[in-house]
Amino acid sequence: MASTNLVADDAYCYQPRKPVEPDWTRFPGWRDVSAREWRDPRWQRTHSVRSARRLRDVVGDWLADSVYEDLLADQERYATMSVLLTPQMLNTMVPSTVPRRPGGLTDAFYADPVRRYMLPLASDRLRVWSSHPTARRDPLHEQEMWATEGLTHRYPTKVLAELTATCPQYCGHCTRMDLVGPSVPQVVKARFDGHATDRLAAMLKYIQANPQIRDVVVSGGDVANVAWHQLEGFVTALLETGQIRDIRLAAKSLAGLPQHWLSPEVRSGLERLAALARRRGCGLALHTHVNAAQSVTPLVAEASRALLEAGLRDVRNQGVLMRGVNDTPAALLDLCFALADSPGITPYYFYMCDIVPHSEHWRMTLAESQALQDAIMGWLPGFSTPRLVCDVPRLGKRWVHQAVSYDRERGISTWGQAGLPYFDPIHALPPAGRAWWKDEEALAHTPLFQDGP
Repeated sequence: MASTNLVADDAYCYQPRKPVEPDWTRFPGWRDVSAREWRDPRWQRTHSVRSARRLRDVVGDWLADSVYEDLLADQERYATMSVLLTPQMLNTMVPSTVPRRPGGLTDAFYADPVRRYMLPLASDRLRVWSSHPTARRDPLHEQEMWATEGLTHRYPTKVLAELTATCPQYCGHCTRMDLVGPSVPQVVKARFDGHATDRLAAMLKYIQANPQIRDVVVSGGDVANVAWHQLEGFVTALLETGQIRDIRLAAKSLAGLPQHWLSPEVRSGLERLAALARRRGCGLALHTHVNAAQSVTPLVAEASRALLEAGLRDVRNQGVLMRGVNDTPAALLDLCFALADSPGITPYYFYMCDIVPHSEHWRMTLAESQALQDAIMGWLPGFSTPRLVCDVPRLGKRWVHQAVSYDRERGISTWGQAGLPYFDPIHALPPAGRAWWKDEEALAHTPLFQDGP
């Protein structure tokens, strides 16, 4: 008789995980860094890795010379984001003991999932179909939906307020690569025209003039790069409108720079905002962006718990599905349990990677994403089971099983009543599909690096 015990038949095995902060002194460049320095957000920002030369200063000859050459080549030919890694983020790459011999870290460094998306190398990129023919600098057309500069009104009751165009660290797959971060050889970045004070005032004026808006995502960039007095003032002003019922602060820095969220100024400020939000009947939450379980260290858990203790209603994770990072049920479940168990972070969404230039080696097909959603069902409590979604350009978030149609050969799915398209990575298609796209590419006139959105 066939077994009906789905748990017993599944290959995944949940094991309680105790987060461990990797020993940063294992790296030659940080051998003398004290715990007090490590917990200092200013030290973290000052000592961030911004180049192959700085990476060599930290890691030295434990990486082969070819790695530094690979990084330089990527920045020169492919990268849409500059290199910026906090020590905290770099320290979670290859967290096991480093072999103390020249080049001994190289293979593990190449394979590391955090490295794969936070520090892309030229050898990661595809030689054919590195970019999809429909790739765009602003893949979700957010700037076309600006009601005022930096304020995207995409959904009827919700707006996205981009307060800054910088982050403490830069992800290689950034969906806002058109605006966020400094220019790189391949991309001259767009820039806000107005002064920050004027932009924020215009945002507030628009929100007050549209009482149907009840939900504001305060983002960027990363709100950790907004001066606290400015961030607190903006959120306070939102709360005092009386119409806002949900505010979400967007900050990958919870994982990349937890030291910021543990600083006395930020903790006391969050307590003030949380108290005001409760009085106003508004839910105040923080949304972070973690893609691999090893990023969830004791410092990240401590910072998350501090946010909850300050009175935030929730801390949630919005990750991105990426090949070689979290593309298996085991990797995704490990991450979800790591988030939920110690830090109390709710696994919320995992987005299919947006179609930005040179992102094809990261992107997964819709079929793969649907299979992942199916595989993780039943393991986590319902409230901690993430939704895997496709952010369809000009339409918005849809669960991966909501496609109206799906041509798996050509990798084209359609969504919503208007049948808006989303495209699988071409290299993952069957031969007939790749051949069709090769013919289509000759007819395509959409430039990969067009000016503006």
